[in-house]
Amino acid sequence: MARIVAVCSSEKKGTRKTRIPEGILQEDYGLTDDAHADCTTHRQVSLLANESINRMRDLGFDVGPGDFAENLTTEGMDLSSLPVGARLCVGEEAVLELTQIGKECHTGCAIAKQTGNCVMPKEGVFARVIRGGSVHSGDPIRRIDSD
Repeated sequence: MARIVAVCSSEKKGTRKTRIPEGILQEDYGLTDDAHADCTTHRQVSLLANESINRMRDLGFDVGPGDFAENLTTEGMDLSSLPVGARLCVGEEAVLELTQIGKECHTGCAIAKQTGNCVMPKEGVFARVIRGGSVHSGDPIRRIDSD
Protein backbone atom coordinates (compact mmCIF):
# COMPACT_ATOMS: atom_id res chain seq x y z
CA MET A 1 0.00 0.00 0.00
CA ALA A 2 1.25 3.47 -0.89
CA ARG A 3 1.59 5.93 1.96
CA ILE A 4 2.71 9.38 2.99
CA VAL A 5 6.25 9.31 4.40
CA ALA A 6 6.38 13.00 5.39
CA VAL A 7 4.34 16.19 5.35
CA CYS A 8 6.57 19.23 4.77
CA SER A 9 6.11 23.00 4.81
CA SER A 10 8.14 26.19 4.46
CA GLU A 11 7.55 29.88 5.09
CA LYS A 12 9.48 30.99 1.98
CA LYS A 13 9.63 29.82 -1.62
CA GLY A 14 12.90 28.50 -3.00
CA THR A 15 13.94 26.81 0.24
CA ARG A 16 13.87 23.31 1.60
CA LYS A 17 10.77 22.40 3.55
CA THR A 18 10.63 21.18 7.15
CA ARG A 19 8.73 18.10 8.29
CA ILE A 20 5.60 18.88 10.28
CA PRO A 21 3.53 16.41 12.33
CA GLU A 22 0.24 17.25 10.61
CA GLY A 23 -0.79 19.26 7.59
CA ILE A 24 -4.14 20.66 6.61
CA LEU A 25 -4.88 20.51 2.90
CA GLN A 26 -7.31 23.33 2.22
CA GLU A 27 -9.67 23.00 -0.73
CA ASP A 28 -8.60 25.03 -3.78
CA TYR A 29 -5.66 26.49 -1.85
CA GLY A 30 -2.98 23.99 -0.80
CA LEU A 31 -1.18 23.12 2.41
CA THR A 32 -2.15 25.66 5.07
CA ASP A 33 0.75 27.92 6.13
CA ASP A 34 2.99 26.79 3.26
CA ALA A 35 4.63 29.41 1.03
CA HIS A 36 3.48 27.65 -2.15
CA ALA A 37 -0.21 27.49 -1.21
CA ASP A 38 -2.22 29.75 -3.52
CA CYS A 39 -5.73 29.67 -4.90
CA THR A 40 -4.59 31.19 -8.22
CA THR A 41 -2.24 28.39 -9.27
CA HIS A 42 -2.60 24.82 -10.47
CA ARG A 43 0.47 23.89 -8.38
CA GLN A 44 -1.09 24.10 -4.92
CA VAL A 45 0.61 20.97 -3.52
CA SER A 46 3.80 19.21 -4.60
CA LEU A 47 4.54 15.51 -4.21
CA LEU A 48 7.73 13.52 -4.62
CA ALA A 49 8.32 9.80 -4.12
CA ASN A 50 10.75 8.71 -1.42
CA GLU A 51 12.14 6.32 -4.03
CA SER A 52 13.35 9.40 -5.98
CA ILE A 53 15.00 10.81 -2.87
CA ASN A 54 16.68 7.45 -2.22
CA ARG A 55 18.22 7.52 -5.72
CA MET A 56 19.86 10.83 -4.81
CA ARG A 57 21.07 9.31 -1.54
CA ASP A 58 22.57 6.40 -3.50
CA LEU A 59 24.62 9.00 -5.41
CA GLY A 60 26.07 10.15 -2.09
CA PHE A 61 23.90 13.18 -1.38
CA ASP A 62 22.64 13.86 2.14
CA VAL A 63 18.99 14.53 1.33
CA GLY A 64 15.64 13.57 2.81
CA PRO A 65 11.94 14.43 2.82
CA GLY A 66 11.30 18.14 2.24
CA ASP A 67 14.75 18.81 0.78
CA PHE A 68 13.29 19.05 -2.73
CA ALA A 69 10.62 21.49 -1.50
CA GLU A 70 7.87 18.88 -1.80
CA ASN A 71 4.85 19.11 0.49
CA LEU A 72 4.14 15.39 0.53
CA THR A 73 6.78 12.70 0.34
CA THR A 74 5.21 9.42 -0.73
CA GLU A 75 6.24 5.79 -0.87
CA GLY A 76 4.96 2.88 -2.96
CA MET A 77 3.44 4.85 -5.86
CA ASP A 78 5.12 5.82 -9.14
CA LEU A 79 3.87 9.40 -9.17
CA SER A 80 5.56 10.49 -12.40
CA SER A 81 3.78 7.73 -14.35
CA LEU A 82 0.33 9.04 -13.42
CA PRO A 83 -1.49 11.17 -15.99
CA VAL A 84 -2.50 14.77 -15.47
CA GLY A 85 -6.06 14.64 -14.15
CA ALA A 86 -5.51 11.55 -11.99
CA ARG A 87 -7.04 11.89 -8.56
CA LEU A 88 -5.48 10.76 -5.32
CA CYS A 89 -7.14 10.21 -1.97
CA VAL A 90 -4.75 11.20 0.81
CA GLY A 91 -5.52 10.16 4.35
CA GLU A 92 -9.16 9.89 5.34
CA GLU A 93 -10.71 12.73 3.36
CA ALA A 94 -8.39 14.83 1.20
CA VAL A 95 -8.54 14.50 -2.58
CA LEU A 96 -5.88 15.87 -4.93
CA GLU A 97 -6.01 16.17 -8.71
CA LEU A 98 -2.69 15.99 -10.57
CA THR A 99 -2.17 19.10 -12.68
CA GLN A 100 1.47 18.88 -13.73
CA ILE A 101 4.21 16.27 -14.01
CA GLY A 102 7.67 17.70 -13.44
CA LYS A 103 8.68 21.33 -13.69
CA GLU A 104 11.40 23.61 -14.89
CA CYS A 105 13.84 24.00 -12.02
CA HIS A 106 14.06 27.66 -11.08
CA THR A 107 17.38 29.45 -10.78
CA GLY A 108 18.69 29.35 -7.26
CA CYS A 109 17.03 26.08 -6.24
CA ALA A 110 18.64 25.13 -2.93
CA ILE A 111 18.99 21.44 -3.76
CA ALA A 112 20.42 22.02 -7.25
CA LYS A 113 22.99 24.36 -5.72
CA GLN A 114 24.03 21.67 -3.23
CA THR A 115 24.02 18.66 -5.53
CA GLY A 116 24.19 19.96 -9.07
CA ASN A 117 21.16 17.78 -9.75
CA CYS A 118 17.49 17.72 -8.80
CA VAL A 119 14.86 15.01 -9.26
CA MET A 120 11.89 17.37 -8.92
CA PRO A 121 11.90 18.56 -12.58
CA LYS A 122 11.28 15.03 -13.90
CA GLU A 123 9.80 13.06 -11.02
CA GLY A 124 7.91 15.56 -8.88
CA VAL A 125 4.21 16.13 -9.46
CA PHE A 126 1.87 18.98 -8.64
CA ALA A 127 -1.79 18.95 -7.72
CA ARG A 128 -4.68 21.10 -6.74
CA VAL A 129 -6.79 20.32 -3.69
CA ILE A 130 -10.24 19.11 -4.71
CA ARG A 131 -11.35 18.24 -1.17
CA GLY A 132 -9.51 19.31 1.94
CA GLY A 133 -8.53 17.35 5.00
CA SER A 134 -5.73 16.61 7.42
CA VAL A 135 -2.70 14.57 6.40
CA HIS A 136 -0.05 12.84 8.50
CA SER A 137 3.01 10.71 7.98
CA GLY A 138 1.84 7.12 7.56
CA ASP A 139 -1.49 8.03 5.96
CA PRO A 140 -2.48 5.94 2.95
CA ILE A 141 -2.47 7.45 -0.52
CA ARG A 142 -4.35 5.83 -3.36
CA ARG A 143 -5.53 6.59 -6.84
CA ILE A 144 -9.28 7.00 -7.23
CA ASP A 145 -11.67 7.48 -10.12
CA SER A 146 -12.32 11.11 -10.98
CA ASP A 147 -16.11 10.70 -10.83
